[in-house]
Amino acid sequence: MRIHILIADDDPHIRELLRFNLHNEGYVVYEAEDGDQASLLLETELVHLSVVDVMMPGKNGWELCKEIRRHYDIPVILLTAKGAMEDKEKGFLSGTDDYLVKPFEPRELLYRIRALLRRYQLASMEVIKFGSTTIDRKSYEISIKDEIYTIPLKEFELLSQLASNPGRIFTRDQLLQLIWGADYEGDSRTIDVHIKRLRERFSSKTDDFVITTIRGLGYKLEVVDP
Repeated sequence: MRIHILIADDDPHIRELLRFNLHNEGYVVYEAEDGDQASLLLETELVHLSVVDVMMPGKNGWELCKEIRRHYDIPVILLTAKGAMEDKEKGFLSGTDDYLVKPFEPRELLYRIRALLRRYQLASMEVIKFGSTTIDRKSYEISIKDEIYTIPLKEFELLSQLASNPGRIFTRDQLLQLIWGADYEGDSRTIDVHIKRLRERFSSKTDDFVITTIRGLGYKLEVVDP
């Protein structure tokens, strides 16, 4: 199956550059010149990944990214001329998977697209493996070096959510909504407590992964190469 990619950018030169490079890689490309047009394309076309410019007329990239997060399970890369930390923070709080500052090398974007598509393929798997660690979403068991561990359900769901998207930053609010649901009345400290417990359980048992705190944002799981 060919991968369909949506480019949302009001700059026709950027769209032309991306269209040329993505077509050469065998991707099907849809183009939108603003966020509103991108929303319509997402409703009518099959899209596997979106490349979204931040500063667009009408609905901007941050707003479009939030909309995609609410309604679609696809990766998003934000493109922007804004490289300041607070702009990146706003992008990740909007739910983006990756962030690329203009000007950029098209080859770098292609690398990031491939990495995100692999990550999202992993996210749909029932069994997640890295190194000697296996997370089985069917049995709710974690196997490390032939030892099997059963942990509380919310801890398991939190770990598997992070592990199915290695390298992706999740905000505390995103994790609360994904694991505890939108109607949960607790606060984000719940996430901190569960992350602390996961670290205490597994830091001495495996070097396959670490859960990293991203200051001011949230957490991500990083797979450690042997």
